[in-house]
Amino acid sequence: MFGNHRPKPVDDVPIDVELPTPLSTRRIGDYLSRRGYHFRIDDDGDVTGTWDGNRFWFLLLGEHQEILQVRGRWSTTLPVTSRLAVLQAVNDWNRERIWPKVYVREESQGLALYAEVSVDLERGATDDQLGQVVSCGLGTAVQLFNTIGGQLPPV
Repeated sequence: MFGNHRPKPVDDVPIDVELPTPLSTRRIGDYLSRRGYHFRIDDDGDVTGTWDGNRFWFLLLGEHQEILQVRGRWSTTLPVTSRLAVLQAVNDWNRERIWPKVYVREESQGLALYAEVSVDLERGATDDQLGQVVSCGLGTAVQLFNTIGGQLPPV
């Protein structure tokens, strides 16, 4: 007993509570379809699509594919000469915000900016929980790309 309140007996728990179920690319695709988003399955079997011109992947990682990672790549490729300004902007973002994790990779055409939100869902997820992770990954990454685009000099 805590204070004046007794815990609810187990019999009083609503029967219609959605239980977590394992992650799958099908569940990710179903969520995106319900939202009216367009996507495809790439050659690696990953769900991918474009949001606001930026490429995103929805990856299932881990030994049992229990980690959902929403990874986005900014549509703008930056010149290598802008490395210092990009790293400063990325460091500021990572210091001030929880999501997404941001990093810079040097690719053949220049510097690419990536954003990731990863959540370990070892016990599965309800549809609402899955939707929350996907929405968080997409929304925070698009916000990052728009913010960074406004901070850097034109390419």
